Amino acid sequence: MRADARDKPVRAVVFDMDGLLLDSERLAVESLGRSGAELGYALPESFCHSLIGMPADTCRELAVAAFGPDFPLDEFFRTHETTIARLVDAGRLAVKPGVAELLDELDRRRVPRAIATSSNRARTQHHLRAVGLLGRFDAIVTRQDVRQGKPHPEPYLTATAALGAEPEFTLACEDSPNGLRAAHAAGLRCLLIPDLVPATAETRELAHRVYPDLRHVIDYLAVANDAVPHPPVLW
Repeated sequence: MRADARDKPVRAVVFDMDGLLLDSERLAVESLGRSGAELGYALPESFCHSLIGMPADTCRELAVAAFGPDFPLDEFFRTHETTIARLVDAGRLAVKPGVAELLDELDRRRVPRAIATSSNRARTQHHLRAVGLLGRFDAIVTRQDVRQGKPHPEPYLTATAALGAEPEFTLACEDSPNGLRAAHAAGLRCLLIPDLVPATAETRELAHRVYPDLRHVIDYLAVANDAVPHPPVLW
């Protein structure tokens, strides 16, 4: 936790999507591996994990760096989009623990909320619709809505502007280092809920709190907005 962190009131919340609201990163890793194999490439799991939290343009750069200029980028990513959509349509996509309860609490408190994701608009809407969450956010900012993706702060600045919120009083919930860097650079208070990428010394320093799941954010709202003491967190 940052030494200067303070529990100011939370007047808006901005969420990452993949790996934070949705248990989609494991599906993405599976889909990337399948897509590579379909095109004759054996993609190491470590490479698939390196794409987590990265915008599409950065993913393309990483693929060329790993497999050379002849790697069929367009075909690979088209295949990946088709494959992951099929996995989702097959019922493989799950909502992460605490999502429904936290959204209900934000409803009760009348706190506006947005999504800031590195995914494209079509995938974002498809995934949220599949799990019944599409209508539960006041704004959704995708990679196509900004010029620069995470770790640049633009996605978070765009989301807070869409909510009419001040970054100082806006909470960011993230699972990946790049997303955390983006939210921190935008001036938001950041809660880190790690998924496939564990917390590091850097991300612990940038994060206001590190929690095992989103259920703890409900308690945090009570701390920030109701001035109750912090509950003990074994993490």
